[in-house]
Amino acid sequence: MFKVGIITASDKGSTGEREDLSGKAIKEIVESKGYKVKKATILPDDEELLLKEMIYMADEQKVDLILTTGGTGFSKRDVTPEATIKACDRMANGIAEAIRYYSLSITPRAMLSRAVSGIRGETLIINLPGSPKAVKESLEYIMDSLHHGLEILTGRASECSR
Repeated sequence: MFKVGIITASDKGSTGEREDLSGKAIKEIVESKGYKVKKATILPDDEELLLKEMIYMADEQKVDLILTTGGTGFSKRDVTPEATIKACDRMANGIAEAIRYYSLSITPRAMLSRAVSGIRGETLIINLPGSPKAVKESLEYIMDSLHHGLEILTGRASECSR
């Protein structure tokens, strides 16, 4: 069973002005796949706070996977990718690229995503879109490959058999 941390980047969500539907969607999907959500949190769009939380979840809570939602657009407050890049030791660009590629078949606005994905130690960090619909589409698209990648990253599988 993989352990998951969920971070929602939302100024309004962090103050209770908006309900976090995207984080809830992530939780439902990963739990339906047998993953355990160790922590879910909502933070303002603040690079240092997001970075601190990613480091805490990876280094202290030892989650296998951190999924973020929100903060990947063009707004000056959208800083989730910058925090993620700083948190990671190695990038795993193919995951974010695959999500963007798939999303482009649904909406041309997917090209505006600045989402990234990478690895910190033995924790995979993936930026997901900010809307519940896009979160569901993205996770459904990557989940099978993501599971295999986590098995390799955490040493539970040793071969890339596909």
